[in-house]
Parts: sequence; C-alpha cells; structure tokens
Amino acid sequence: MKIRTGFGYDVHQLQEGLPFWLGGILVPHTHGGLGHSDADVLIHVICDALLGAANLRDIGFHFPDTDPQYKGIDSKRLLAEVARLLREKGYAISNIDSTICLEAPKVNPHIPEMQRVLAEVMGIEADDVSIKATTTEKLGFVGRREGVAAYASVLIVKNG
Repeated sequence: MKIRTGFGYDVHQLQEGLPFWLGGILVPHTHGGLGHSDADVLIHVICDALLGAANLRDIGFHFPDTDPQYKGIDSKRLLAEVARLLREKGYAISNIDSTICLEAPKVNPHIPEMQRVLAEVMGIEADDVSIKATTTEKLGFVGRREGVAAYASVLIVKNG
C-alpha cells in the first residue's frame, strides 16, 4: 500500500454583496469571497491538497483563472473532477483535515452540512472530512474581516 499526504492553503478577499460559498454551501453573510470561480476557499484548499498528494500539480494548473469556462463555476464541480483524477491515478481519499480562519460569520453551526456535502462530492464518508474553524484574534487581514483563509491536510492511499 502506498500512502501519500498533501497540504493546501488559500485566501480570498471578502467583498460586500457577494454570496459566501464555503465548504460547498451558501453561508448567510453580508460579505462573500471574491474570485474567478465561486471563491469557495475551503474547497480550493482541499483540491490543492489532494492534487499535491497525487503529484498532479495544483488547482490553477487544472482550472486556470484565465479560462472563461471557470468564471463563476461552482467549486463542487472542481472538487468532483479532482476526485475523479485521483481515482484515475489509482488513489483513494483516506481523510481530510481542514481549518478555516475567519472572524465572521460563525462557521461551527454549518460544519455538519459542509462535511455531508463535501463527502458526497468526493464519494467518501462524512466522518473522513474534518473541518475546524478559528479566528485570528482580530489580527491581520482575517482579523480585520478583509478576507478568509483556509488550510487542508489530506491522506490518500493506493493499493498495490
């Protein structure tokens, strides 16, 4: 059995009036992520971590922000494609551990639904998707509510 790890990091600026997509769900908030796609920072870090673990480059390589077909795209579609690429290469997703850094809104009430949605998209168990949330104690761009950051660590396995 071959075991590999991957790590992802991403940030998105928050802007008033945009929808706030996080972990595959629409979270009620006055500000949303600014980006070429739907700016779902959690999905983006999971994609990067999975792609890195399988040595498949990064999210920008597969879904460039210069390509109009990805403008406004639902990031769940990107995650589904990443999961397909991993399966094609013979890997299975063992587990994901992620952290969202955000001052507001509170993320904890939404975590179970995010876990369910993300697991369904990747074809894994919700128990294999860990999502944690923290603030930066009012420090930096996250603390000033100018943006959101996220980190993810993943484990993938290949039999044979």
